[in-house]
Amino acid sequence: MTAIIADDEKELRDYLRSCLKQVWPELQVLGEAENGRQALALFEEFDPQVAFLDIRMPGLSGMDVAKKIGGECWVVFVTAYDSYAVEAFEARALDYLLKPVTQNRLAETVERLKKRISKDDPPTEQMQGMLKDLLATLPKEDSPKYLRWLKIPHGSGVRLVSVEEVSYFQAKDKYTLVMTAQGESLIRKSLKELSQELDPDLFWPVHRNCIVNVSAISKVSKGFHGKGEISLKNRSESLPVSRNYMKQFRMM
Repeated sequence: MTAIIADDEKELRDYLRSCLKQVWPELQVLGEAENGRQALALFEEFDPQVAFLDIRMPGLSGMDVAKKIGGECWVVFVTAYDSYAVEAFEARALDYLLKPVTQNRLAETVERLKKRISKDDPPTEQMQGMLKDLLATLPKEDSPKYLRWLKIPHGSGVRLVSVEEVSYFQAKDKYTLVMTAQGESLIRKSLKELSQELDPDLFWPVHRNCIVNVSAISKVSKGFHGKGEISLKNRSESLPVSRNYMKQFRMM
């Protein structure tokens, strides 16, 4: 069984290859591409049975590539789209992996692929119509693209953490502390830079040095002089809320 991987971020290509090695050890990954044109070239050279395609890549997107090879190769989309768009994938029986990819979810996709390949049931031109319908359903490229996962240094590699797992971010010099229920990590990015990449509907500043995941808040208490204090669901410490930011909690 053979496959190619296409993603514009090397760390994610390496991560997916590593996960595939664990859940599908007999699979041969014949090549990797960092954009759509390279993915097409790999397909023409190796004729793989499966293509793992990131949807958003420079030049040709994963969707563009899939439209060209979908009748000859099983396509698995790797996507950072939200749950609404994921429903579109499921409704059209197309395989997808939501970033950050988990081993359990990848294992489910692998089992489906194995069954299709073992039945000698090749992809058909019907997939082209499904892709066309899917394109009409998904968000446009100019929709805001917020940060969905963090690449955190871990030993000699990188650990992927979904932003949904984060309780809050705290500034530390030129770096940022990432606080989750499991512990804390440090990333090489300032809080100011990070604030421009996070969804403002989900992550609120509560102090000039702190941004909180709204879904991680269990209680907001009002203190003296208009200031406040936040209690978290999965962490024991409380966070101060400056007077300037208390107003955003009045409608909660």
